[in-house]
Amino acid sequence: VQLVESGGGLVQAGGSLRLSCAASGSTFSINLMGWYRQAPGKQRELVAAITSGGGGTNYADSVKGRFTISRDNAKNTMYLQMNSLKPEDTAVYYCNAVTGVSNNYWGQGTQVTVSS
Repeated sequence: VQLVESGGGLVQAGGSLRLSCAASGSTFSINLMGWYRQAPGKQRELVAAITSGGGGTNYADSVKGRFTISRDNAKNTMYLQMNSLKPEDTAVYYCNAVTGVSNNYWGQGTQVTVSS
């Protein structure tokens, strides 16, 4: 499975961005997908996750009500709509896919910078 993120950039506080993660390869084997982020000097953390059918989602408390995760299986693409962005959302955002029991695949990451 190969993952490629896009959509990061610089935005002012209160603004919005939409991240995309395009999956290729053995996409039929993906069970779970998610977005993680890592800020400088901090550990990578889960932002949001979504099940293969898209019916189940999970969010970090810090982004609930502001971020929405979705996926379009026909396009093999996952999205993260980020609204009401805050400076503390600044981080490198990574796309993650899980196949089988616990085989993890990662994208290269995309930078999101929120200015105050």
